[in-house]
Amino acid sequence: MIYFFYGDEEFNISNEIKKFKDKLDKDFIEMSYKYFNNPKFPDLVAAIKSQPMMFGKMLLEINCLSYLSGKSAEDGVLDDKQIKQITEALEGVSENLDIIFVAQLPPDSQKKIDKRKKFFKVLSKYNAKEFPQIPSYKTAELESWIKQQGILKDLKLSDTVVSEMLIQIGSNLRLLDSELEKLKIFAGDNPVTIDMVKEICVTNEDLFAFADFLILENKSKALVEYQKLLIKKHPLEILSVLHTLLHSKIQIKANSAKHNADEIAKIINMHPYRVKLELQKLKNISLKNLVKLKENLTEAEYKIKSGQANLDIDREIEYAILQ
Repeated sequence: MIYFFYGDEEFNISNEIKKFKDKLDKDFIEMSYKYFNNPKFPDLVAAIKSQPMMFGKMLLEINCLSYLSGKSAEDGVLDDKQIKQITEALEGVSENLDIIFVAQLPPDSQKKIDKRKKFFKVLSKYNAKEFPQIPSYKTAELESWIKQQGILKDLKLSDTVVSEMLIQIGSNLRLLDSELEKLKIFAGDNPVTIDMVKEICVTNEDLFAFADFLILENKSKALVEYQKLLIKKHPLEILSVLHTLLHSKIQIKANSAKHNADEIAKIINMHPYRVKLELQKLKNISLKNLVKLKENLTEAEYKIKSGQANLDIDREIEYAILQ
């Protein structure tokens, strides 16, 4: 069977693929499952023509994003002759072979899946399913997703608990699912309470406070918060979240000249209430300073990961903060 999963919600796509992998014989997983990352055309055709061996079902996962988002032959654009070869190869796929074509857009990607491409139309004839990311401003849809995952995990979740999870954790489905797993262990057969969510589930409140002091250029308080965070988190983990927070703030500030809070929320996929709060905080902050701060942190991260840092990891980040 041939399947085609595409969209920008990585967690749901991964979950769907996992269902197929779980059905494979665990003793032969290295032989029965193969992954191809945007293979060259000859390798793509060869993969489609693969023949399962004696251990039963075989699963191929083929990341084909470059074929659906590229604009030139070098980027993976297929001509009519190549499309014909692929079509013929797909028509002859073995009964014991499952092929999942995946086109998952990474977060904040500038790429788009071009549904006009002939390759997209070929794949769409099979078991095609789109997995769109749920925008953070669509709270009802996100709360419904949390409730559904809770049912699958035999969790007892009230509406107020679900709302609290969304407020505290955010709209990242993978993180939400991870926190539901933790709540299952903690709550057992008992109903989940708001106190459990506050005690057990991850929160980035401390990181938010750290980021706020940074953008306000209150460096002494920022350093105090940074030292507190080091007790709980690795410096690179702090840096990763800080990059994400700064990216959002830069987007909000850059769009604030031409758009209101509701419009910005839709543009950057953030809850309108959070955007309004951020606009208030950023009112007297220049876009230039925000960009400079992010550049300093990016340079620090590069030095750390490339082995060029002259200081310890935590000190390198501290130096970037003080610049």
